[in-house]
Amino acid sequence: MIDPDTNEITSHGKPLIVMKGVSKKYDTPSGTFSVLKNISLEVKCGEFVAVVGKSGSGKSTLINVITGIDSPTSGEVYAASTAIHALNQEELAIWRGQNVGVIFQFFQLLPTLTVAENVMLPMDFCHTYPARERRERAIALLEKVGISEQADKLPSDLSGGQQQRAAIARALANNPPILVADEPTGNLDSQTTDVILELFAGLAKEGKTVIMVTHERDLSRFFTRSILLSDGAILAEKPGVTTYA
Repeated sequence: MIDPDTNEITSHGKPLIVMKGVSKKYDTPSGTFSVLKNISLEVKCGEFVAVVGKSGSGKSTLINVITGIDSPTSGEVYAASTAIHALNQEELAIWRGQNVGVIFQFFQLLPTLTVAENVMLPMDFCHTYPARERRERAIALLEKVGISEQADKLPSDLSGGQQQRAAIARALANNPPILVADEPTGNLDSQTTDVILELFAGLAKEGKTVIMVTHERDLSRFFTRSILLSDGAILAEKPGVTTYA
C-alpha cells in the first residue's frame, strides 16, 4: 500500500502490480507475432521477483508493459493503484517518473555528469525534491549503496559493480515504490552479482517491490519468487528461499 502523501509503502503483502489477461502482439510482414499470451499476475509490496526465461520468451516485454514503456494489445495492467493501460503517453511519463525506477544491464549513466549529478537527474526532471535538497539526497543514496566516496567522479572512473550501484541509487532518486531491473548483472562477475542482488533483496525487505529479468536460474536464494516465461506465457512459478515477514 502506498501512502499518497509520502509515496512510502505502508505495509507488505498488498498487491502492488496486477496484470489481467495481458497479451501483446506485433504485426510483421510474415503475420501477427504474439510476444505475451494472456498473462495474469500479481506482485505484492515488498516482493523481489525474478522473471526467468530464454531469449525471446517475452521477459523484457513483460516488464515494459508493467512500466508503461509498452502498451498491451489486450488486457489490463494496474501498478501503484493506477490503470497503466488507460494512460496516454504524457500521463505515463509523469506516472513512471514518480513510481518506477529502472536499472539497465549497461548502466546508462551519462558519461559527462558526475555520479552524484547522474543520481540527481531524475529529481531534476520530476521536481520531486527542492533543488537545494537534491545533492544531499543523492549523496545519501550513494551512501546507501556503498559508494558515497565516488560521488564527484565520472562514471568512467568507476568499476562495473560501482557503476551498477550508482544506477541503483539513481533509480531510487524519486523514492519509487517499484524497481525494475533488466539483466542488471549480465556484465558483472559472480562475486559482484551477489553483492548487487543482496542490495536488491535489502531494498525489498525495506518495502520496495523489485522485479528483475534474468537468464540465471541458480540465484533463487535471493528472490521471494521466480516466474518462468516460455513463448510469451507463464510456464511455472516457484517460491524463492528468501521470505519477508
